[in-house]
Amino acid sequence: MATSRADTKVIVVGGGGTMGSSTALHLVRSGYTASNITVLDTYPIPSAQSAGNDLNKIMGIRLRNKVDLQLSLGARDMWRNDGLFKPFFHNTGRLDCEGTEKGISSLRRQYQDLLDAGAGLEESNDWLDSEDAILAKMPLLPRDQIKGWKAIFSRDGGWLAAGKAINAIGEELRKHGVNFGFGGAGSFKQPLFGDDEKTCVGVETKDGTKYYADKVVLATGAWSPALVDLDDQCCSKAWVYAMIQLSPQEAAEYKDSPVVYNGDIGFFFEPNEDGVIKVCDEFPGFTRFKEHQPYGADKPKRISVPRSHAKHPTDTYPDASEKTIRRAISTYLPRFSDKELFNRALCWCTDTADAALLVCEHPKWKNLILATGDSGHTFKLLPIIGKHVVELLEGNLAQDLAHAWRWRPGGDPLKSRRAAPAKDLADMPGWNHDASTKASL
Repeated sequence: MATSRADTKVIVVGGGGTMGSSTALHLVRSGYTASNITVLDTYPIPSAQSAGNDLNKIMGIRLRNKVDLQLSLGARDMWRNDGLFKPFFHNTGRLDCEGTEKGISSLRRQYQDLLDAGAGLEESNDWLDSEDAILAKMPLLPRDQIKGWKAIFSRDGGWLAAGKAINAIGEELRKHGVNFGFGGAGSFKQPLFGDDEKTCVGVETKDGTKYYADKVVLATGAWSPALVDLDDQCCSKAWVYAMIQLSPQEAAEYKDSPVVYNGDIGFFFEPNEDGVIKVCDEFPGFTRFKEHQPYGADKPKRISVPRSHAKHPTDTYPDASEKTIRRAISTYLPRFSDKELFNRALCWCTDTADAALLVCEHPKWKNLILATGDSGHTFKLLPIIGKHVVELLEGNLAQDLAHAWRWRPGGDPLKSRRAAPAKDLADMPGWNHDASTKASL
């Protein structure tokens, strides 16, 4: 007889991040007993190691396949209407721009895909064919920097107060009585198995604590391929950002500005309530390859291993990134080119070859569920992705999602669907400011 939801015990490893916290929330919302749910993470929710614990993330609907459409629409509706998530969606709009012939051609295809989706997106997306049309949506852009640009303006886009949203989930989980393990008691060491050595029955953490459950979800983001052997399906990469501080008067001018994105330059967000603007460049990411042996691998292998900014707070980003961040500022915000940058940092995600998630049972071990492979575009799914992980746990994940997210070795996650393969941090000076400290996970 199948175990009921009320009696099923579930461990969520990496539960302080995007996919893990969403999974824990949807377990509670689906009727699982809160005291039977255990959230483990190296840091308290929102985890300091999670890419989702950030000032802001982009919200918008962009389509590569029907799965993207379904998920994006579902997430959009929850950001708009769910009481837990609604406060963190800043519906300022999203302005996707291109200025090269190749970029504009790609942008036109994106726009046509939106029109052809059959989801009413033609009502919320406009093609902007001139500098005047772009400036009508974002008057503070400098005209001399956007000559020849075209754009899509998405009224259903904007930005998400990312860290605050995950924190709200954490408060909800605590209110319901979910169990937590942090620090050494929350840091994954290895799975535990039953007598058949194939059925996962729990997790041992680095301090020796053993937790037992009917199902274990590994939602450890960029750390996933370093923790458990994923047969080279995921490659973890870092992207970069920096922040600038505006005066109250300057921040007031930029209030309610849309997110502005250009694939050759980067993007920026409106100031938050403290007058801080986050600026990102756009590039294929940085790897950090090491000889490392994840659990389940028969020997060490080359794996891109993240370096935790929480453990190495003096890390910044490579010297080359300073130039590209400054270029983005001089393009979008030239009046602030002389402002000091702060919070320069690397943000770690993990790419799959086709940029689709890896959400499936590990083929070697029953009841060990993977929820990873974010490919840099998963935070917008925070309100809904956990629902689908729970469906997988229960054996009723929709066939199209199960196929898209299946175990699928092969392909090239180093390049993924990006413009070029990532460069390695070993070849990029300037980011490591504690060279005397031995690098660790």
